[in-house]
Amino acid sequence: MKKEFVQFRCSIYEKKLLKIKAKKSGLSISEYCRRAAFDHRIIERFSDEQINVYKLLVQYQVNFKRIGNMYKKRNPKLSEEVVQLANEIRKHLYNFKK
Repeated sequence: MKKEFVQFRCSIYEKKLLKIKAKKSGLSISEYCRRAAFDHRIIERFSDEQINVYKLLVQYQVNFKRIGNMYKKRNPKLSEEVVQLANEIRKHLYNFKK
């Protein structure tokens, strides 16, 4: 249980920046400062727009895989390039998870 009270001074701009960063990460200012002080991971939450872009990238990756499979026998070179592009998209999607 948290019983102790700690205060520190900052400028108006620093306080606004703390509020913005805490809000983006879905934390209170106190919890944000605690995590920053103890070097804990602070993960910024995705906005609705970022989530929609992520979903779109997932759909592109699936579509490129399908296109690559479709041209596998007719044009193997094109199929390899399309599959490579799908794998690059997939690699970027995995970076979102980190």
